[in-house]
Amino acid sequence: MLWVKALHIVFVASWFAGLFYLPRIFVNLAMENEAVTTERLLLMARKLYRFMSILALPALVLGLVLWMYYGIGRGPGNAWLHAKLLMVFLILGYHMACGSLLKKFEQNRNQRSHVWFRWFNEVPVILLLVTVILVVVKPF
Repeated sequence: MLWVKALHIVFVASWFAGLFYLPRIFVNLAMENEAVTTERLLLMARKLYRFMSILALPALVLGLVLWMYYGIGRGPGNAWLHAKLLMVFLILGYHMACGSLLKKFEQNRNQRSHVWFRWFNEVPVILLLVTVILVVVKPF
């Protein structure tokens, strides 16, 4: 079980590295006016989105293994897991929102400012903070 847990943590951390960095690329894209630089940033964003999507899969599968096979969070007194699952769905929603924003940049239809993307970039920090607190402290 400890190997599964360790790998789960590694893949979640790797996935979050992408969730932290992709919106930072969006900030730069929202400020950019040169076509060559825009294309380079779009290429970076596409590759990062693809890579972080691949990293999300083992993170999710290993989390399910910990829950369904090893029973982590099952039984009475484990309401924290329900809250964590809600956070996982919010994180997946954020991931998909990043994909939608990337498509808008690719189609040259972005309407948002670099300031908006700076705030959007803070969302995964809050999601990670709440999730880690739920898993470590288990307040419910």
